[in-house]
Amino acid sequence: MYTYIVRRLAFGAVTVVGVSIVVFMVLRVLPGDQLVAVFGPEGYTKLSDAERAGYMAQLGLSDPLVVQYLHWIRDIATGSLGRSFFRAESVAEMIARRGPLTAEIALISVVLSWVVGIPVAVVSALRPNSIADNISRFVSILFLAVPGFWLGMLIVLGLLFTFGYRAPLAGASLFQDPIANLQIVIGPAIVLGLGQAAYIARMARSSLLEVIREDYVRTARAKGLSGRLVIGWHALPNALLPVITLSGILLGFVLAGSIPVERAFGTPGLGYAMFTAVSERDVFVMQNLVFLYAIVFVMLNIAVDVTIAWIDPRIRYR
Repeated sequence: MYTYIVRRLAFGAVTVVGVSIVVFMVLRVLPGDQLVAVFGPEGYTKLSDAERAGYMAQLGLSDPLVVQYLHWIRDIATGSLGRSFFRAESVAEMIARRGPLTAEIALISVVLSWVVGIPVAVVSALRPNSIADNISRFVSILFLAVPGFWLGMLIVLGLLFTFGYRAPLAGASLFQDPIANLQIVIGPAIVLGLGQAAYIARMARSSLLEVIREDYVRTARAKGLSGRLVIGWHALPNALLPVITLSGILLGFVLAGSIPVERAFGTPGLGYAMFTAVSERDVFVMQNLVFLYAIVFVMLNIAVDVTIAWIDPRIRYR
């Protein structure tokens, strides 16, 4: 097991390095001038050549690409991560301030997806092609098809015009003001959680339909166990293994999905910061957030693989 963990960590490190190179090069080869994004088209035309060269040197964008990449890796190692073009805070400070909100949204959405998706899958699998099964499949396909940001805007507008309510726009710490914090994160978490619940329900239903046809399930029923005990103690634990894998992948996708959803709700998390950075073409913020997302996604996949190996005794990694 330890050899497998070390091997997975090594592969993950190679993946993260590859992502960092791709992200760095893509952001550097995009058309346009960074100073245009900072000063605007009119302000840029008023700058002399010497002023443009000086500003590019201050931003560290006049060095060769290899030197710029090494400087970025140094900033990552020291934890500074550079500074935003438009804000008086470093990227590290931005991540520390906004990151907890996005992490809360992701965790709540995963819990909600299991709370909603697993019972729906059990009902569908126990009564395939019934009215309840058809309704659950229709609803799951509906939530898969509906864009999260559109559903988020409907929720925001519905609460605003019906009850005159809007969530706080400023960030709030979970420990200092849990009520305000919950008001900020609950909307995006519900939207993302329902989308994940649709995936969970469909995966768990398919897995349960396969497991309940296995010999050990039929043996448990032949012993006289009730249907609930057979599902709860024999079929469901084995059917959840692929669901755990899917949940780890979906948790990584929540980071990308949170960008439009946080924008729709006005949640001051990392997703909103990414949207703002793309709109303003803030290179340092974009490359560091994408790099952070890559690290989180790789670590989640490693954690899921190790968890599956620990839960399922049939799996032996060498």
